[in-house]
Amino acid sequence: MSQYVMGSRADIAAVVLTAAGLVLAIVLHLLPVLFAGLLVHALVHLLAPRMFGSKVDPALARVGVVIVLTLIVLGLTAILVGGATAFYRREGADLASLLQKMADIIDGARTTMPGWMQDIMPTDAETLKDDAAGWLREHAVELRKAGGEVGRGLAYALIGMVIGALLAVREIAPARVPGPLARALQRCALLVEDSFSRVVLAQIRISALNTLLTAIYLAGVLPAFGVHLPLTKTMIALTFVAGLLPIIGNLISNSVIVIISFSYSLPIAGASLAFLVIVHKLEYFINARIVGSRINASAWELLFAMLVMEAAFGLAGVIAAPVFYAYAKAELVARKLV
Repeated sequence: MSQYVMGSRADIAAVVLTAAGLVLAIVLHLLPVLFAGLLVHALVHLLAPRMFGSKVDPALARVGVVIVLTLIVLGLTAILVGGATAFYRREGADLASLLQKMADIIDGARTTMPGWMQDIMPTDAETLKDDAAGWLREHAVELRKAGGEVGRGLAYALIGMVIGALLAVREIAPARVPGPLARALQRCALLVEDSFSRVVLAQIRISALNTLLTAIYLAGVLPAFGVHLPLTKTMIALTFVAGLLPIIGNLISNSVIVIISFSYSLPIAGASLAFLVIVHKLEYFINARIVGSRINASAWELLFAMLVMEAAFGLAGVIAAPVFYAYAKAELVARKLV
């Protein structure tokens, strides 16, 4: 059986195809498919020997892990859907009550607002309702597009999970002996998966650090000044879970913290916003430091990669930058070029 060698035509073609595929994943908005597939594929490889041991047939072990992961995903989906349905059916959760609550929050914060801000804020729930309806009509197209993007991203992620699971099971008994190009592509795919796994582990550490700082602020700093926000434990838990999603997760958790702080008072909302902005800015350097240590890259390298990818592809580029750069660095190291 012929073997490909590093630097052969098959190897060069595989690297070019892999690089093109990674770029197309961003351009065609298929990043959720790629990352979801890599996550499931890595989990199957990681959990199969630990859950079933070496005595169980590898194919059956991987199928068992796939079934467990499927049940977990279905269970979480059912919980989220059921929770959302129960929330909206619950008494007082209708739009009118929500608007009234927002109006009460604004009215309570008026005493701490400067005069120019009081003039532009709605005075009652009816005014707030009219303003909200007008804003919705004005931005209806953008809202539909954003909702469609979120739904499509979730659907793509599910498809990626299915693909990753199928590939993990199929590897046990391939249909035929792979040729040189197929073996070279497998090598590139393993490097991409290894890079992704390293970045994910680093992201868990980053989320834990971010959660610790948020917990110190919510459960330590604010209570020291006599401020006790509601749902403090929930916000801390949300910070960790959402923080597993690079950049976007922090935006979600930060928005929740600022909104709840605003329900207490405007100065507290301003303090929370200032704290979160500082943490968010520091996180770029913390990300670069922690992720860089996992992929053997300096902080400035990763920051530069994130800057270039953000300029080229926007937010998706920032999310993909650590994984893509880790793969590029691994290829260069394998060829002893760096």
